[in-house]
Amino acid sequence: MNTIIERIEKFNAPLLPEMVQLKYKAMKQNAFRFFRGTCHLFYEDLAQAKNFPLSPLSWISGDLHLENFGSYKGNNRLVYFDLNDFDESMLAPLNWELARVLTSIYVAFDVLKLKTPIADEMATLFLNKYRETLKSGKADSIDPRTAKGTVRLFLNNAKKRTEKELIKKITDASRKKLTIKIDNTLHFKLKPKLKEALLSQLAGWLKTIPSWPKDYLVKDAAFRVAGTGSIGLKRYMFLLQNRKDKDSFLLLEMKEARASSLALYNNTIQPHWSTPAQRIITNKYRMQNVSPALLTTIRFKQASYVLQEMQPYDDKIRFELLGDKLRELTAVLTDMAILTASAQLRSSGIQGSAINDELRAFASRKQWQPALLAYAKKYANQVKADYKQFVNTLPD
Repeated sequence: MNTIIERIEKFNAPLLPEMVQLKYKAMKQNAFRFFRGTCHLFYEDLAQAKNFPLSPLSWISGDLHLENFGSYKGNNRLVYFDLNDFDESMLAPLNWELARVLTSIYVAFDVLKLKTPIADEMATLFLNKYRETLKSGKADSIDPRTAKGTVRLFLNNAKKRTEKELIKKITDASRKKLTIKIDNTLHFKLKPKLKEALLSQLAGWLKTIPSWPKDYLVKDAAFRVAGTGSIGLKRYMFLLQNRKDKDSFLLLEMKEARASSLALYNNTIQPHWSTPAQRIITNKYRMQNVSPALLTTIRFKQASYVLQEMQPYDDKIRFELLGDKLRELTAVLTDMAILTASAQLRSSGIQGSAINDELRAFASRKQWQPALLAYAKKYANQVKADYKQFVNTLPD
């Protein structure tokens, strides 16, 4: 078998080389960041696991971990808290989704230096709340009106965050012309020909849609870096200004879509998708309670992209700030478990996924839970070992 470095480099070879180096730098920060950047390793290893508990087929996000829940503005202009990354989404055994998110609890809590019994307690809590929601057969959702505790505070802050504050944060006030601030950390300058082509592409798209965004003009574009696993993909952001109200702005993101990293290891027959971007937005629509604003697909230079309104910077709960606040951790993980089950219930009975009754019956059985928790705990130790090898082998 190839070394961890060889497996990682092989997976990232098709991506933008200069951005891959940024990805590796991010992955060296801690084991949880490494876990976020190596979804492909997780499923490659899972495919070879023995005695992994069987489960019904479901639509899964594919890369579910503690920081792939977050806030976003829906197409109804309200703010929601939900699963928010579907780049890896596929039809697969639902225990694959659970194994990944449970492993993320063990890895994250180790990074936070919380004792193993606490991680055990929280992983069990997550699984029990997930089962309870699945057994109910009814999907739930979380917005500022229904959220509690930390998530409610988080959503209310996101709701209060004004458009002007966001624009002020990302624009360059030193320039006479309205432009995106290039910091070479999150935002990078585009080459002139590429920038011109992107601006033309988006301006052309605006002319074809009947909705309110057509009232905006495209003012600037930049390359954007966000997340961990997706660093290296082509990802662009656009700044738009209202034609009449010059104080009204819109931020859009255009992210390259590729085949799911689960695809090589998932034997489940999939529907035919016209493009990878179509797969992603379809599963967003199926699994989220409300889709993000302006969610659509777009083609650029023979590649498919997901286009949507850009999310605010602080759209994820920062677990390092919660630390050992067990009451807050319990509340957040409870909400995340509810949302995980709700996404599967919402997308049940569609193109091969188990129907609601099958999911409820599965949740009522208990035999699979100890094996799943044991796998997640054991694999978290594998992540730490892989991370150590990655850090010690990769040059600075």
